[in-house]
Amino acid sequence: MPSAASPRIADLIAKNSKSLLDEWLAHQRKSTATRSDLIGDSELAEQSKRFLAAFETGVESGTLDDTTGDEWADARDLLSEISRSRATQGFSPTETASFVFSLKQPIFDLLRREFASVPQQIADETWRMSRLLDQLGLLTTQAFQQTREDIIMRQQQELLELSTPVVRLWDRVLALPLVGTLDSARTQVVMESLLERIVETGSEVAIIDITGVPTVDTLVAQHLLKTVAATRLMGADCIISGIRPQIAQTIVHLGVDLGAVITKATLADAFAIALKMTGATVTSRSSAG
Repeated sequence: MPSAASPRIADLIAKNSKSLLDEWLAHQRKSTATRSDLIGDSELAEQSKRFLAAFETGVESGTLDDTTGDEWADARDLLSEISRSRATQGFSPTETASFVFSLKQPIFDLLRREFASVPQQIADETWRMSRLLDQLGLLTTQAFQQTREDIIMRQQQELLELSTPVVRLWDRVLALPLVGTLDSARTQVVMESLLERIVETGSEVAIIDITGVPTVDTLVAQHLLKTVAATRLMGADCIISGIRPQIAQTIVHLGVDLGAVITKATLADAFAIALKMTGATVTSRSSAG
């Protein structure tokens, strides 16, 4: 059966909220986990004041064993907000959770003073408060971890986009130099970037240069063919350049059919073909003279 806080505990915390806040802030300011280099004193004081008020509201409800109910909604929301903020500021998970755990000492000191003549009650109430703050501390860790995962995913997506630049080489000619491994996720980004640029520029030829792709296996070849097919559906021809001897041998060995795709050994060769396909000509000054 869930344990509940006695009305006396709730009243005790509410009555001593000012001194609790002062002691809590003093503990945080002394702790290296507070990271004064990352958070200002005024912001720390404001966050602590807001959380202590939400904590009082939760304790007044009498429910200490379960922080998932509506009575703890304000505390949960605030801790999630603080954790997300600290995750972006550069705090570690331990430093973030310490915000909640550092409240234990002031509360335990208050309980010892209030129930000095009743050792068993000190033990009981200390245990309840400890379990409660542990639950809330774990909430900060979960929110922190989720935020870090979101940041990492966003950064990975941004890196994918940065690593697949679509360059306009000439009027109606685009080039997409690929560097690194080409997997399913990156193929999707490649397709989207290339197709968007084809529409924006009205290009008729797209050159996919794989000089920087270390290996070409069946999966990579399939990704290339999908990109070529998507490009053709947009009304543009596609040329694959950067076919080195070892890659050519691998493609033949794998039995991948690139017969319908124009391939060239170098980007320069592919560019020359692209110019012919668009009807453009390049003349040197000496020839023109």
